[in-house]
Amino acid sequence: MAGPLLLRSLWSTSKKSFSSSPSSSHIKSYLSTARFLSTAANAALTPNPALDPSRLRNVAVIAHVDHGKTTLMDRLLRQCGADIPHERAMDSISLERERGITIASKVTSISWKENELNMVDTPGHADFGGEVERVVGMVEGAILVVDAGEGPLAQTKYVLVLMSMVANHSVSEERCNEVESLVFDLFANLGATEEQLDFPVLYASAKEGWASSTFTKNPPADAKNMSQLLDAVIRHVLPPKASLDAPFQMLVTMMEKDFYLGRILSGRIASGVIYVGDRVHGLRITDSGTEKIEEGKVLKLMKKKGTSVVLIDSAGAGDIISIAGMTKPSIGHTVANTEVTTALPTIELDPPTISMTFGVNDSPLAGRDGSHLTGGKIGDRLMAEAETNLAINVLPGLAETYEVQGRGELQLGILIENMRREGFELSVSPPKVMYVIKILD
Repeated sequence: MAGPLLLRSLWSTSKKSFSSSPSSSHIKSYLSTARFLSTAANAALTPNPALDPSRLRNVAVIAHVDHGKTTLMDRLLRQCGADIPHERAMDSISLERERGITIASKVTSISWKENELNMVDTPGHADFGGEVERVVGMVEGAILVVDAGEGPLAQTKYVLVLMSMVANHSVSEERCNEVESLVFDLFANLGATEEQLDFPVLYASAKEGWASSTFTKNPPADAKNMSQLLDAVIRHVLPPKASLDAPFQMLVTMMEKDFYLGRILSGRIASGVIYVGDRVHGLRITDSGTEKIEEGKVLKLMKKKGTSVVLIDSAGAGDIISIAGMTKPSIGHTVANTEVTTALPTIELDPPTISMTFGVNDSPLAGRDGSHLTGGKIGDRLMAEAETNLAINVLPGLAETYEVQGRGELQLGILIENMRREGFELSVSPPKVMYVIKILD
């Protein structure tokens, strides 16, 4: 809007000058300046093509444990020119690399044929299902990786199907057809629509780095790449339906803490455009309505590209970004322009299934292995974990104990090991199964 206002002011000034000194040199000078500002104003009003939602594809990669999902992500990153320092590049947590499993969901973006693909890497183990549930709302489609030998197992659903490991000598075309039928039956049992049941199928070997739309075990040399899979994503996954003209709103789906930047809030922009320096506020839904949490300013906008985090000046609806500059909003809260007074719907996850009691280490060997010994420090650490991991609930108990509820023993075991490495000493009870009691009339 500054361009047209400035242009109008210039013409008002020019008219006064024309009446007092109507020389041709002055007239040419004013007209030349006006044409320049008119061009600048039109450029300012022209939409930035980088913010166009139609060039975006938001895709999750999901699979059962050890079906090749993380290896596939490595191949896709390399295919699009990302510099990968090591295998399993998306596994950034030390326990992920040590155990060979994905624990937390992560987002990165890759460029392919003038399109930008926001790829969401998800865990494959059922104990970390909460990580999958909270990010699927950010995507329009998914690449479902199914081992052609084992077939569909747990967490096998959504839109695209990729038959992985077909280079295995024991896998035949008949077996792939059988697995495809099993996937179809699974989709039907899950209540998929007719459109979802008409899913495209690709055959791939992520280890060898190729994908094909037809069954093969040894594609030609010029076809040993992931281009057919990337083309299928562009062709079959719809771009996000989002408006750039509406006020800015973003639902926080991930959160991490940085020593210098504080809270980094990540999520998908539901509507509008955000710029560095914009005034925003955090909102949350309560029993009494929408509550304002905090008002602040966007200090930095960030986006994960490949294996690096880059700073950006602006982002539009449909994109997945990270914001720094606020200290109170958390996962499930809404970050929006100050004119917005309604929060976006919050994330609802399945309830936990087991619980354990965490407390102070009161054994004879207490104090020998850790530096964080008190119940207060243990409680603060558990509350911080519950803030970033919605699949874990922490309930204070008696005598500096805390009931920690989660999805499974592996999930709580990972939490205990992380706390041990951070210098915490604690005692834990055996896991107990949680029951839901329903009283019927």
